Amino acid sequence: MNNATPIRVLVADNHEMVRQGIVGILERSAEIDVVAEAGDGAEATRKALETRPDVAVLDVSMPRLNGFEAARRIHEALPQTRILILTMQEEEEYVVRSVRAGASGYLRKDGAASDLLAGIRALNDGRCYFAPSAARAAARASLAAPPAKEDPYERLTDRERDVFHLVVEGRTNGLIAAVLAISPKTVDNHRTRLMDKLGIHSTAELVRFAAKKHLLP
Repeated sequence: MNNATPIRVLVADNHEMVRQGIVGILERSAEIDVVAEAGDGAEATRKALETRPDVAVLDVSMPRLNGFEAARRIHEALPQTRILILTMQEEEEYVVRSVRAGASGYLRKDGAASDLLAGIRALNDGRCYFAPSAARAAARASLAAPPAKEDPYERLTDRERDVFHLVVEGRTNGLIAAVLAISPKTVDNHRTRLMDKLGIHSTAELVRFAAKKHLLP
């Protein structure tokens, strides 16, 4: 009988059926306790701060905040929480962005359940865990210097990023104000500043920028 303290895990995926499947796999293991679930990146960040999990399992393509931004915020606020990206994306750019956001593991959703469990154990033990297809890109991202040309997205404040992602999702200023519990005027101010920082002049340009940077939900 295993008397060790269970690994406390948060699972974030906006597809409820997928999330329930992941949770079901984890809950069948006596080693793991799923302490929180989230359906978007903002909820994942908030619940991580509330529950302080040992490992956060995050999808990349989530509304409000995508997995990269949620990973960055969780990693900055809770450096002891290890982050495992679980996604269908396999492009090298996704792996690189995940590592730079603070992730210590990267797996595809079409992998084996045993890989997910092994990944969580490895991260909890302080090790990294990457799918074979992602390992080389992760190593390059860890060793390479940051790009010489500054990414303007990195200059945005957290609140400006909140507004950025909601605008990209097609939300109006009024809806964004309701989601973020701020005034429409404040939303407009954040929107103006973020577009100035990005050198963008229309919502269409903003969406194209998000697509180019793999920031779409």
